[in-house]
Amino acid sequence: MSEQRDLPESMAWRVIGRLESGQTQRSVADTVGVARSVVAMMWNRFKETGNVRRRPGAGRPRATTSSYDRYIQLTARRNRTVQRQLLLATGRRVSSQTARNRLHVGGLYARRPMVCIPLTPHHRATRRRWAAEHRDWEQHDWSQVLFTDESQFSLESDTRRVLVWRDRGTRNNPAFVRERSQYRRAGWMVWGGISIGGRTDLHIIWNGTLTGRRYADEILRPYVIPYAVAIGDFFVFQDDNARPHRARLVENMLEAETIQRM
Repeated sequence: MSEQRDLPESMAWRVIGRLESGQTQRSVADTVGVARSVVAMMWNRFKETGNVRRRPGAGRPRATTSSYDRYIQLTARRNRTVQRQLLLATGRRVSSQTARNRLHVGGLYARRPMVCIPLTPHHRATRRRWAAEHRDWEQHDWSQVLFTDESQFSLESDTRRVLVWRDRGTRNNPAFVRERSQYRRAGWMVWGGISIGGRTDLHIIWNGTLTGRRYADEILRPYVIPYAVAIGDFFVFQDDNARPHRARLVENMLEAETIQRM
């Protein structure tokens, strides 16, 4: 939530409009992204003066001009160190809190970057082709699919202290995504499956190594095959292209059970 103590005039009038329509100060503060005290201060000012502008001389003078504010926001979008760049460009030294306030006014907030595995052009083309092939599927088609995957749960903390300044709604922008290879810290690997109508139990892969034989004996036989029987003749089994999933004995087992694989 923004820690700024004052709002741009256009946003302040939107706050007043929401309050006059009957919304609570707490809900308005959550919607706008500021502290409740800021909304309360704005409401009191409006009731006393009929305006949302600050009284002349009220509070400390701004450390930056509007042009400096725009420079701070532009610098953050270019992934540079804001305070240092402003000092080098203008000779103006500002605090980290001032820099954050100006970024918040411009709609930029510090967020942890989304983490994904690196994708090659082949990966991207394959995924795009898969999406195009299934774009006309309806709910009854998807209801017969069991989606499965393995995940590694780490026993060590990943603090992810690296933050990025970004606008709301831009989480998936490649500029704000941090690629990370397979997580190799100590932990447990588990397997699970979900569908529209239910889910499997969570299976722990005890020593963290999944082979084709273990995949067939520990996952396909006790979980997938009974699930296929429950869904019926049009059951579709989805997994990824991990090497154990493509073992010959796995292929033979699925073929013998006449299980269609996505």
